[in-house]
Amino acid sequence: MVSPVHKATTGLSPSPRAQQVLRGVRVLSLALNLPGPAAMMRLHDMGAHCTKLEPPAPAGGKEKASGDPMALYRPLAYQTMHQGVRVVQADLKSSQGQAVLQRLLLNTDVLLTSFRPSALNKLGLGWKALQRQYPQLSCVAIVGAPGVRAEEPGHDLTYVAEQGLVDGLQLPASLFADMGGSLMTTEAVLQALLLRAQPGRNHGKGVLLEVALSDAAAYLALPRQWGLTTPKGAVGGAHAGYQIYPCRDGRVAVAALEPHFAQRLLMAAGLTDIAPQTPLTPAAHEAVARFMASQTRRQLDRLAVAKDIPLHTLPR
Repeated sequence: MVSPVHKATTGLSPSPRAQQVLRGVRVLSLALNLPGPAAMMRLHDMGAHCTKLEPPAPAGGKEKASGDPMALYRPLAYQTMHQGVRVVQADLKSSQGQAVLQRLLLNTDVLLTSFRPSALNKLGLGWKALQRQYPQLSCVAIVGAPGVRAEEPGHDLTYVAEQGLVDGLQLPASLFADMGGSLMTTEAVLQALLLRAQPGRNHGKGVLLEVALSDAAAYLALPRQWGLTTPKGAVGGAHAGYQIYPCRDGRVAVAALEPHFAQRLLMAAGLTDIAPQTPLTPAAHEAVARFMASQTRRQLDRLAVAKDIPLHTLPR
């Protein structure tokens, strides 16, 4: 059965039609929750024909309701990620569901999964079995951690915590591993298509690529490892021009990092005696903080336009 998907905005600029490089490519996803559907959203924007096979809602739920947990706890997110995606419901643990899946795989270029390897094998979807039956099919397997750790339980929070990206008791502002993993999944689909098209002995044959959410978290954590976002790093609080300050009626995020931006910021604050190359001293921080505290959000917004200073005001 095919479920209708309501239109919803992503808040992102739509990809120009000229960039729909995946037109004619068929992607089938079995991936639930966030990384897989978020990747499908981007693949659809690139022109791919996207189909999602998901379980029906548990017994007692609404008729035609989705079995994807995201549809239950955040319907808008589910609708947004599935806009333009053909949604088919089937229970893969049943013979009928397996028949639906096999029909879909016949015309699929790339399969996305997000099950543990043991679960895929139980469903008859191990890579050797898929390759034997569908030699042209590529598979991108989204897992929590790579290799032997693929069976470990985990979620976005555990992966970003493992990389030192969780401070105190505050939850991260976004699902960084999941969203980073969705981008890596999109990248892996492109890699799979390029590898299949390469001339040689394996021309036309599918490949298996693994995307680990823990790897996505590790990649996003590189600026911290390099010292860029530590308290002594230039974009971690040490630079007076790259900081969040309170203002009279809110906050302001200032990103005047380069010397020419820093100089404009310092001049606007009346700090002509501080060199823009070294706005790192406590005196510079204190002076910029005093200036910001004296300004309203409206005044700072006008200043940003008039003096070409990168800043963004925020409510308290």
